[in-house]
Amino acid sequence: MVNRLPPLNPLRAFEATARHGSLTKAASELNVTHGAVSHQIKALEQSLGVKLFERIGQRVRLTPHGAELLPAVSTAFDGIAAATQRLTRPASSGALSVSCVPALLLLWMTPRLGSFTAQYPDIQLTLIPSNDPRDIRAPHIDVCVHYGDGSWADCWMRKWSGLELFPVVSPTLINNRPIRSVRDLADHVFLHGDDGREWHTWLAAADALDLERGRRHHLGDARMATEAAVHGHGVALGDSVTASALLARGMLVAPFSLSVPAVDDFYVVCRNEMRTTPIVQVFIDWLFAEKAGDDGRADAPVAGRIIGRRKRPQLKVIGAKAAG
Repeated sequence: MVNRLPPLNPLRAFEATARHGSLTKAASELNVTHGAVSHQIKALEQSLGVKLFERIGQRVRLTPHGAELLPAVSTAFDGIAAATQRLTRPASSGALSVSCVPALLLLWMTPRLGSFTAQYPDIQLTLIPSNDPRDIRAPHIDVCVHYGDGSWADCWMRKWSGLELFPVVSPTLINNRPIRSVRDLADHVFLHGDDGREWHTWLAAADALDLERGRRHHLGDARMATEAAVHGHGVALGDSVTASALLARGMLVAPFSLSVPAVDDFYVVCRNEMRTTPIVQVFIDWLFAEKAGDDGRADAPVAGRIIGRRKRPQLKVIGAKAAG
């Protein structure tokens, strides 16, 4: 394969001449003489056995053979330049752009920024609240922490965390309007962070799909639904990652000991070429180290998982006097 590749210098002369449409401008860019560029192009034409340029006055124009070769050569040089830039990008300083699920960014990542800054004071983060899959290939975004099924194509990814879903409510609301059984949820506003599928999953596990649900709000995402629950506007479905700190601080309580696995998971995702960038590796390593620390602490705000969901689960009511 290597033996069939033309020499590098003739390819550089060809690419620069094609881009400028001028031997003189190509020579100036490459810091060589006009004659040297002409010689390199002739050598490349002889090597390939085709004519790559034709002269038009003082300028040159690609032949069909030259036009066919140029995209591959340009892409190769662009790739080399990008790889060189990544390799020389320092690991512990510079700018890093991160796209993150809004709820995870607000409720999990932002409270931990102090930990990251203490370890890497010279890295400037740009944090973008988003779960848009187009961010994965956006040139201005270095790495994503997204929620999904892991089906993104042609990129590097690694599962960061699964999560469990369970009802959460403010202590004030539950004290004013007690939740002693799953049937008491009918007296509360259901707060949805999605199209309703997650609540449907939890109610199915609780054998309560027949529960009358009159009042409900669709808030657009989990972050907004959780915030609405904190402010006492109803009952939301929290999760074991983003709601844990709110439960620990007493801003929310989990009235039932029943949780269900979420449909999707959190993933760290980036373009394949970004994975080897030192500053991206530093951030990814920090993400997984922080998550391992959380797992080691095992706060476990929800008191268990369903075993044998075909049976009607015994729902234990907890935290009803948390604000007393």
